[in-house]
Formats: sequence, structure tokens, C-alpha cells
Amino acid sequence: MDAAEFRRRGKEMVDFVADYQENIEHRRVYPDVEPGYLRSMIPSEAPLEPESYEDVLRDVDRVIMPGVTHWLSPHFYAYYANSTSFPSILADLLSSGIGTIGFTWAANPACSELETVMLDWLGKMLQLPEDFLSETQGQGGGVIQGTASEATLMALLSARLKTVKCVQESDPQRSEADIISKLIAYTSEEAHSSVEKASIIGGVVIRMVPTDEHFSVRAETLEKMVAEDKATGYIPFFFCATLGTTPCCAFDKIDELGPICNAENIWMHIDAAYAGCAFICPEFRPLLNGVEFADSFSINPNKFLLVGFDCFYFFLPLHLFSTSLSPHLSSDSQHWGIPMARRFRSLKLWFVFRMYGLRGLQAFIRKHVELAKTFENLVRGDNNFEICAEVVMGLVCFRLKGSDELNKALLKQITRTGKIYLVPCKLRGRFVLRFVVCGRTTELRHIQEAWKHITELSSELLQNLFDHEGKEN
Repeated sequence: MDAAEFRRRGKEMVDFVADYQENIEHRRVYPDVEPGYLRSMIPSEAPLEPESYEDVLRDVDRVIMPGVTHWLSPHFYAYYANSTSFPSILADLLSSGIGTIGFTWAANPACSELETVMLDWLGKMLQLPEDFLSETQGQGGGVIQGTASEATLMALLSARLKTVKCVQESDPQRSEADIISKLIAYTSEEAHSSVEKASIIGGVVIRMVPTDEHFSVRAETLEKMVAEDKATGYIPFFFCATLGTTPCCAFDKIDELGPICNAENIWMHIDAAYAGCAFICPEFRPLLNGVEFADSFSINPNKFLLVGFDCFYFFLPLHLFSTSLSPHLSSDSQHWGIPMARRFRSLKLWFVFRMYGLRGLQAFIRKHVELAKTFENLVRGDNNFEICAEVVMGLVCFRLKGSDELNKALLKQITRTGKIYLVPCKLRGRFVLRFVVCGRTTELRHIQEAWKHITELSSELLQNLFDHEGKEN
């Protein structure tokens, strides 16, 4: 493919993507395929001779699209959002076209510097303390990671290194291996599994902290666990607080937890992957009160800020920026993540922030929250259903009143029809359905249609249950 054909095919691909997104709501949101469906549809080996672009594109429709879960569909209500936008897509195209690898300033000055400025832009939108900004004395800030898993692992490993150095300063004869064997980390029982995975990779023990009636970690619970562990010879060193848990979007009380972590020299990392984006709205910013106690803070713009995957912000305050996995930390981002090579991800932030503006992004977030509240009211208006957790942002946790088996049957029917897509969670041991407003194009009518579909399926289930019990009697 030469430049001339690329121009032509590029315009065709933009049309393909635009058409796909304009008509996405007419597609079945969850694919009707079985595991292994794709292998039999393509050759077992790569072609020896070049194939035409037309043949490749035909196979996108024939092979790929039947197996796609349409995350951008207004009928997608699972997980959390991947809310990309056209400016973000165009920025990714530009990044691929430039083809840069920005692991040091010299490798690509624009890549390194724009990333730093974009971190500051978002930090100011979030009203983070000045120590989290790189323009403050030029030393705070952070980097873009790929995912929350990477950011949490980096925080834990940095905390481990900091603690080992601190212990050895007071006890030079103590070995690193001995210290690490005594380290203990903490996180909420509602935290994402990536936190536990980070502890496994980091080779440290982790304890799950019980939550209150709102699924939040409270100060007195953590304080008691820390005291117990110190009494038995452990070294508490890391706590991962969550703002917007994956199961139900609960919020740990960081304004209570932070002072305890600071007093005990425990690194407090805040995982605000989904909900953190909403803190650019003044009405949600109080949920971030206590961030001044944090040693690191991370949010995921691709979940709620119209920036395509992957793009995860990882902030550190000025006083900790000298704690690194490398003893020779500089402003080069290669020291602040697992991969050394880095894509030009800050371009899509620059495009989106400029083309939507703060007010446009706030409007998008508020619309999602309003639609979630609409769904919550629909659930509360039906005596067959119950709300299972406080609705704060775009997630509604609900279930049919009755057994777990009944709710599993309902979800199975929802998935089988493919009209909407939901996933479950467990809250206090109960099987619960999660309904998350995800799509950039989701409107009120989609919420109403989804609820109508859910109630129709639930009515069939309840009628069948009633008929079955009637026959038994």
C-alpha cells in the first residue's frame, strides 16, 4: 500500500467507522457465537502472497463483526464504560501515523512534554493539591499508564522500595528478603482483583478490609487491623483505597483513612478508575476530599472522559517523586511503568480536552448520572425489584426480589436475547445485576427500552415460577 492508496483507503475506513457508530444500536450488542468460532473461518497459516485490501475488509464483516461485543452501543450496560469519541479516534490515528516511541525526552520531546502538561490539565480540572502538579517546582506529577492494574502495581512496588529503604536505614543489617517477608498490604473487600494481583506479583501479603453498610472502608476497621498486624511482627506498608468500587461504585472514606496511613507510614494509593473522572464536576469533588493524604492517585479517562482505551493517569505528589523503581529517576517516563517503550497517548487527551472543553465533559458525565437516576427510579417503582446499593454515579445495582437462582435465570435470559448486555456482581453474598450507563450515544429512550425488556423477561420468569409452584401444590 503506497501513500496514494492509503489516502483512499483511509477515507474509506473513516467512513466505515462513522457508519458503524451511527448504526451501532441496530446491532445485537452481545455476539451469538461460541468459544473457538473464529479459527475455522480463517486459514491456519498466514498467506504466502499479499492479499487485497478489499478481501481483508470483507473478512472484517464476515469474521470479526459476528464476534464483537459492541462496547460503544447504547445497549451496552456492562462492566464500566469505554467511552471513546471521534476526536480520540483521530488522535490515535495521528499517533499511529507518527509512529513515535517516547520512552525518554530525547526519543520524542513532544511526546514527553505533552504528557506532562496533560497530567497538569486534568490535575487542575480535579482540583488536586499543587504537589501533584509537575509545574509546581517542576517535580510533582506522574505518567500515563495503560491500565489500573499497572498503576496499582507501580504504587505497591514503589511503596515496597520506600519501606525497605526506611527499615534498613534504622537496621542496616536486616536483609531485603527478611523485610519483604514481613510486609503487609491492605485493601477493601470490594476492591478490584487487580489489587490482589499486584500483591502477588510484588511478593507481599495482603489483607481484605471489611466494609460498612455502604460498602466503604472506615478508619476504625483499618486502624484495628494495622494494630493487630504490628503486634505480630508484620510491617504495614501499603493501603489501596477505592473511590468507586467495581461491584457497586462505593467510596472508601479517605479523609478518615489518610491520617491513619500517614501516621503509620503506610503508602495510601487511591484507585479512582471510573468515578475519579466525575470529580471534575463540583458536585462530586467532595468525594475526593482527603486526597491530600495520598501518596499516589490514579483515574481512567477512557472510562468516563471520552478518551479511548488505553489511557490511565497515575499521579504522585512532589515529596514522593524521588521514590522510584530506578535509583536514577529523571523526568523520563521509562522509569515509571512496566514497559519502557511508550505510545503517544497524550495526543488523544489533548484532542478531547480541547474539542469538548471542561464544560462539555462535565455535561457528558452529568447526563450519564441523570440517566442512571432515571433507571433507579424505574426499578424503585416496581415492587418486584429492589435497589442493592446507593446510586451515586452511572451504576445501578439491582435484583429481583427472590433467590439468587431467579436472578441468575433473569440474567441468562437477558444475555441470550442479546438486546442489552449486563454483568453481575456479588454484594454481601447475594447475586446482583449491574446496570451501567456506558455509551456516548445513550439517550433516555434507550434506558426506557432496556427497562421494558428487563421487566418483560422478569414477568415471564415470575409467571413460569408461579405456574410451576401451582402445579406442585
